[in-house]
Amino acid sequence: ITFDQQPTKILAYKLKIFLKQNMIENESSLKQQIVSDPNEVPLILHSRINQPISDLSLFQKSLLFAELSMIAYNDPAEAERAVNLVGFSTSIFFDHDGAQGYFFENDHDSVIVCRGTEPHEWNDIHADTNVGTVLAETAGRVHRGFKQEADDLWPMIEKHLKGLNKILWFTGHSLGAAMATVCAYRCRISNECANPKELYTYGSPRVGNKHYVNFAQLEHYRWVNNNDIVTRVPPVWMGYRHTGIEMYLNRNGIVRTLNYTAKRLDRWHGFLRGLRKFRLDHFSDHSVHEYVTHILKAAKKEEGLKD
Repeated sequence: ITFDQQPTKILAYKLKIFLKQNMIENESSLKQQIVSDPNEVPLILHSRINQPISDLSLFQKSLLFAELSMIAYNDPAEAERAVNLVGFSTSIFFDHDGAQGYFFENDHDSVIVCRGTEPHEWNDIHADTNVGTVLAETAGRVHRGFKQEADDLWPMIEKHLKGLNKILWFTGHSLGAAMATVCAYRCRISNECANPKELYTYGSPRVGNKHYVNFAQLEHYRWVNNNDIVTRVPPVWMGYRHTGIEMYLNRNGIVRTLNYTAKRLDRWHGFLRGLRKFRLDHFSDHSVHEYVTHILKAAKKEEGLKD
């Protein structure tokens, strides 16, 4: 700002605009950060935290956990660099027979992130298709494949949660969402593990029957992107049910609360638009990047920022 000989009111107005612009830039948690390895698609992140996660708004938390779920698909070295940028100093990789996840931690919070389905991993495909139910250690019946994946990781996860004195969160996308649900429920009723604060899932399949999903009282935000086919399986006629607060993204990527009829119509419009673009909406809507993109727009709108 150049303070020429201008009327005081004009100078005051310019100063106000300047300060407002800089305040938005400095205070926003949505600055773009990029992590890239040679010959790989760059990992673009927007979350940056230096305070307890509980202090964030719902959309800010949802974006953070969506990005952590996205990061979980990367190798341990790249994931560590990414979460360091986001605000986590600790990154521990879990891997047992193809079941994988991460433990991220900073001065305030600890987060368990379960990795989703990788098409080239037979173990993941087997878990997804192993749709029979077994008795859960909590209550009711749970998807056999999802429980097996959670069982594989649980000893490593439990080791880090015993005596934990920080706020604990669970998250995941796709198969990772189902695994995170099973682990969070198990942790909720455990006498040895820290009590989880909240669970955030993206593109989650149904995990268990009505008795199972209603037994553990846990705050759960379940994000669904329009025609995402994974959120509709296993089918209800097999006894499976969803749980949590549904956060539905309509065909335009906007959070909406719709009744059954309106949602069916919205999904039909989304499907037709997908066909016009030569793509199947049911599969493209499942991408974790789609979830991040739409939730980022909601978070930016909340902060008053433009895309």
